[in-house]
Amino acid sequence: MAPHLSLAAHPQFFRGASIQSRLLGFGLRHTVRPMLGAWARMPFDVFPPNVVEQIARILPVHEGTMWRAVDLAECGSEWLQAKGVSDIHGGNAGAILYFHGGAFITCGLNTHRRLVSRISYSAKQPVLNVGYRQMPYEPITESVADGVDGFRWLLSQGYAPEDITIAGDSAGGYLAFSVARAVMDNDWGQPAGVVAISPLLDFDPAGKHAHPNANRCETFPMSAVAKLSDMSLRMDTRRGISGSRVDPVNMPLADMPPALIHVGSNEVLMADAELMANRLVSAGVPCDLQVWDRQVHVFQAAASWVPEARVAIDEIGTFVRGLAEREATGTAPVAAPAPAARSRSSRTAVR
Repeated sequence: MAPHLSLAAHPQFFRGASIQSRLLGFGLRHTVRPMLGAWARMPFDVFPPNVVEQIARILPVHEGTMWRAVDLAECGSEWLQAKGVSDIHGGNAGAILYFHGGAFITCGLNTHRRLVSRISYSAKQPVLNVGYRQMPYEPITESVADGVDGFRWLLSQGYAPEDITIAGDSAGGYLAFSVARAVMDNDWGQPAGVVAISPLLDFDPAGKHAHPNANRCETFPMSAVAKLSDMSLRMDTRRGISGSRVDPVNMPLADMPPALIHVGSNEVLMADAELMANRLVSAGVPCDLQVWDRQVHVFQAAASWVPEARVAIDEIGTFVRGLAEREATGTAPVAAPAPAARSRSSRTAVR
């Protein structure tokens, strides 16, 4: 057994896979996985156009959700409130800072608005969904910088650091931990917690190669994981920042806030989830690692028809609400930096 499987964290296993979830896994294994395998075999870096982000404009969100555009310093974002969820002006002190997945090369606000609206509804908190810059236009360090700008914007709206939960899926899970670390390194205070859904947390593929899930994942072949790692390093090198980026699993962790990590039992990213949970708990940080039986990568995004996804989102909501109820840590709030964004029009989903 690989060393990272001897966990200090004790995973909570959610048993059972519905017909819907198994059909989803079958579909991904026979469509997305082979396409990613073909992409990985290309002898040069290819960044496909983000077509999925444009198509996703037509996807409905949770009924009654309202959102408005927010322009951060270097990227677009949106402020989203599910039905019945108030913001700080309505007496709701908590907020979520969210980062979408997409391997740092695809997806965006449109693809994840539906998932974010469900999380907002379950957690009973508004969400700043950040449309951070991605490769090949900017390296991951700039994605982190956009996330820090998002946190600054929430501070400027009156939210206290300890009332902000940072969340994300896949690559967004990388950003959730990285932004939390950057915020504390800036002496802005400790966030309420971190939620990471199927997170990519270690660009070194060695641990994933050695894991039993290396060839079980319905979404990602190991070849695609290795190519993404190589591409990110080449991007850093081209921008003159080689060696300066530290993956979340290698960051100082002892002062991190409580964390919730979700991962499917067959995911190749199980290696990252286990390693991070192990290191957090070993550092004395509360971490709930929830493993979902045979669920695919970010299955929570399919909550409209996969029942386990709805249960998982309820778990996220329970965790976030629990953070809001915990006693104050004694960390003094900091003065909010100058506003870094402006708002545009509002929309309400009527579907």
